[in-house]
Amino acid sequence: MSNGILKGKKGIISGALDSNSIAWKIAEKAHAEGAEIVLTNAPVALRLGTINELAEKTNSIVIPADATSEEDINNLLDQSVERFGGKIDFILHSIGMSINVRKKKEYADIKYDWMQKTFDISAISFHKFMQCAFKKDCINEWGSILGLSYIAAQRTFPDYGEMAQSKALLESFARSFGYYWAKKNNVRVNTVSQSPTLTTAGKGIGGFQDFFSYSNKMSPLGNAPAEACADYCVSLFSDYTRYVTMQNLYHDGGFSNMGMAPEVLES
Repeated sequence: MSNGILKGKKGIISGALDSNSIAWKIAEKAHAEGAEIVLTNAPVALRLGTINELAEKTNSIVIPADATSEEDINNLLDQSVERFGGKIDFILHSIGMSINVRKKKEYADIKYDWMQKTFDISAISFHKFMQCAFKKDCINEWGSILGLSYIAAQRTFPDYGEMAQSKALLESFARSFGYYWAKKNNVRVNTVSQSPTLTTAGKGIGGFQDFFSYSNKMSPLGNAPAEACADYCVSLFSDYTRYVTMQNLYHDGGFSNMGMAPEVLES
């Protein structure tokens, strides 16, 4: 059911790889709510995924961009403005990758060049998106910039590796750059800390299925599914959340405020 809360709005959605991606669900929901969107991902991800199916479904275009490259981001922004015939209303940053985690390197035996690559892809790219857009002045007044995060930014989850520090950096960028965007033209910047979600990337983390079950028991409302996250993110793109900025917003069924749940003790 659509209420058209994004009617007339235009935005860029990054990170949709396949139908399991949270970004994929957000793109579908944004389109259903009336938004016109541009999809983007790294060239290598585009070869591995099925994003063209999403583009057809949402009547959008795909613009390849390496999020670590300012040149690619500037080109993405320029092409998007040309496509929309004007400025952008929202940007979703849904980008994260750790070579150390993929190669199952223990946290106490990390390769630092891989760690730096993780930070560049998963967090610094968020700052690059914002800085490039800031310099181009290509976001409309009362626009919205959003990054997807995880509670490992605040708590220790050993198998999450240095992605935890990436998410902490991502959230810090939202707070710091959020000030400058607000003063520039009332654009808000937030991060959403989502429940563990059965995405292609999530399944690649060691012990994910066990932790998914644990988190589901710990959360009074259960784990928030990707579809619900899409609804929440779309509300943050809309005019209904104009005065929410520089926040890390938990969308996790209550997990972040729990100490212990009887269901976990019983099991």
